[in-house]
Amino acid sequence: MQRPCVIGVDLGGTNVRAGAFYEDGSPAGPKFSHPSRAQEGTGPIIEAISSTIQQAVAAAGSPPVGVGMAVPGHIDNAAGLVRWAPNFGETIDGVFRYWENVPLKQPLEKSLDLPVELGNDANLAALGEYRYGTGKNSAKCLVLLTLGTGVGGGVIMSPEAVEGEAKGPLMLVGGNKGGAELGHTIVDADGLDCNAGSYGAIEAYAPRDAIVMRAVHRLRRGRASLIDDLCEGDLSKVTPRIIFEAATQDDELAIQVLAETGRYLGISMGSFINIFAPDVLAVGGQIAKAGEYLLGPARKAARDVAIPSLFKDCEITVAEQIEDAGMLGGAAIVFEKLRWLNR
Repeated sequence: MQRPCVIGVDLGGTNVRAGAFYEDGSPAGPKFSHPSRAQEGTGPIIEAISSTIQQAVAAAGSPPVGVGMAVPGHIDNAAGLVRWAPNFGETIDGVFRYWENVPLKQPLEKSLDLPVELGNDANLAALGEYRYGTGKNSAKCLVLLTLGTGVGGGVIMSPEAVEGEAKGPLMLVGGNKGGAELGHTIVDADGLDCNAGSYGAIEAYAPRDAIVMRAVHRLRRGRASLIDDLCEGDLSKVTPRIIFEAATQDDELAIQVLAETGRYLGISMGSFINIFAPDVLAVGGQIAKAGEYLLGPARKAARDVAIPSLFKDCEITVAEQIEDAGMLGGAAIVFEKLRWLNR
């Protein structure tokens, strides 16, 4: 008898990725990636998603029984709607109109002839990390922060982490299904502005562009650094990867920039430890590959904020599923739905 598999999808502002997975998280086929056409309008975006999923379906080791998709923004799975997604939409009369209350589940189900489950990308990345990464499907509470073009977050709790009758793992989504936006936690109320319109959120200090800008400002002020050599004197080519590479060669400026980022990150981590009391606090996204250059300073800052007994029981670590957490989380919600239906 063939093992059932599902399609996990990670929709991003640049690409849409899809692959087939078995329930244990192992691949049931190759992964596919194509441009998501995020700013070309709803029709082309759905077409890009559907064609990528169809490739994954055709290459799967057994007929998939469903699709789970991680989508950036405020996602209402029950209604099948994207309530708000600032990176998707189209330009009309010179103004970019981002997605608001856009039906996504029903058009995809019609196109694919498969049931579709939707979830916020960071929440589903946290679920993927809980089941198939550092959470080992047994953590009492896992908090995941994802560092990329923005800062995302998700919280997964076991029944042991809540009072009352519960079955888990439990994904925190809030009353209107729009949580948990951990990246918008304030670390400096008089600080930098971010694209959500607030001031001093971690989203303003720890994403890709903020890290790059701190390095570029110092280089423009005449600081010597290997970064200048690695980008061949073209500061438009500076990336977090280049900064990390310079740090591994003991570059003072690079180490300082990553440590400063880690400090802000740690201040927010301390608050998350106080609120959720996680036993695992993982950092994902490509920027997390900087490892201890970020997490060492983050731990020190978190220790100064968190309640000592809560900090002691929390492991702050790099996520294991940096590349595929969103797709794995998408797959996980479909398997969870199937288990619920079969009870």
